[in-house]
Amino acid sequence: MSTGNRPSVLIIGAGFGGIGMAIELRRNGFHDLTILERAADLGGVWRENTYPGAACDVPSPLYSFSFEPKPDWPQRYSGRDAIHAYLRGVAQRNGVLDTIRFGAEVTAAEFDDASGRWTVRTTDGTARTVDVLISAVGQLSRPALPDLPGLDTFAGPAFHSATWDHRVELSGKRVACIGTGASAIQYIPEIQPKVAQLTLFQRTPAWVIPKFDTDYSPIQHTLFARLPGALLVERFGWWAIADFVSLGLVEFPAIARLVAKIASRHLRKQVDDPALLAKLTPDYPIGCKRALFSNDYYPALTRPNVAVETTAITEVRPEGVRTADGTMHEVDVIIYGTGFKGTEFLWPMDIYGRAGHKLSDAWSEGAHAYYGIAVPDFPNLFLVYGPNTNLSAGSIIYMIESQTRYIRQAVELLAQRRGHCLEVRADKEEQFNTALQQRLARTPWNFCTSWYRNAAGRITNNWPGSQTSYRRHLRKLDPADYTLT
Repeated sequence: MSTGNRPSVLIIGAGFGGIGMAIELRRNGFHDLTILERAADLGGVWRENTYPGAACDVPSPLYSFSFEPKPDWPQRYSGRDAIHAYLRGVAQRNGVLDTIRFGAEVTAAEFDDASGRWTVRTTDGTARTVDVLISAVGQLSRPALPDLPGLDTFAGPAFHSATWDHRVELSGKRVACIGTGASAIQYIPEIQPKVAQLTLFQRTPAWVIPKFDTDYSPIQHTLFARLPGALLVERFGWWAIADFVSLGLVEFPAIARLVAKIASRHLRKQVDDPALLAKLTPDYPIGCKRALFSNDYYPALTRPNVAVETTAITEVRPEGVRTADGTMHEVDVIIYGTGFKGTEFLWPMDIYGRAGHKLSDAWSEGAHAYYGIAVPDFPNLFLVYGPNTNLSAGSIIYMIESQTRYIRQAVELLAQRRGHCLEVRADKEEQFNTALQQRLARTPWNFCTSWYRNAAGRITNNWPGSQTSYRRHLRKLDPADYTLT
């Protein structure tokens, strides 16, 4: 229930988005808030992904909240454990842990036109009524398995990288790795020395960029702690590089060509076998799919116990994987590194807005929202890391902070106008998305199939610009973009 003139707020999801949103509200005097988290712990993708070698491909000084710098990151590209511990510490220090209700999976949310409030239902049958509903479920929360005949017939252990089965002993086993995404290039170098044989089934080679990683020394930790400006310089440097690279998408294609040259040189330097080199050379423009960062992926693929198979898979059998050339690849374990269902935003929740409008119907041709945050016909509903807010280069934490500050302004507006509902104008949202799609049409994302695009070919995930341009647009909420009813 709301308290005084402060609206009550419910946040779905306790990852970086949900925690960041709660902190932004609490720091500005909004304490009547609850976070619902389906799991037993916070962390989002950093809770779920425990595969060997799990790490972030954004430098940690940038992949962190601006208001919570960490001077003692173990390395520039920190691993999953360090990031998870950081988020837990941030939540604890900012008084957010007590607001989280764990084991509360949201099934539906309905807006009541008469009261102007949301009723949120969870799997245990509980119904909660609040003034403002904020979804922070992210884009990469539901693992995607390939559509292959016989997937369930395999006789041995099989699991997705996001649900890694640590009970399975890989030492001395014949392992099939299906998929070559961001997770696969991290766990393959980790498991390759242990297994007897590793067969990597690759549909499309990735553009792989050298990872300028380093372990931070005790001297650097001391410097970062005693001279906060030193850590800020490190953060600013990587922020500037990311913004520069993002300009290669549309404005300056020469930047993309430069990055492609760096990646091609990286490949040729680490792989000298002509046949393997041909298999690992992309035939699409850089940026069309997610570019990856690794120094040990290519060397792992050159080892004698590794085979890269590019023939299409036709079926999975109890004894292994069959390819289109009729070859039966007998294996003991199958690992799926096939990514996530990134275009199915908020699924499987049923969200009903004004006059019973269903969000899945509004998004039947692809998810869309005003700067990824607000949707017409859904008053007092806001999204963190919503449609078209993912980045080609940069830190999603930077984007999340831009969104949470903007949404906080919306909640402040509602606090000033008690009894009102805030809804983005349909014409404003349509104008924004028309311009957005025109800009997206000029990006490399249109030239291949990737998780950035839905089945109809609409790019629903990515922002076609820099972190800076996005923040500039969201710096101040313009009430003229909304209706107050």
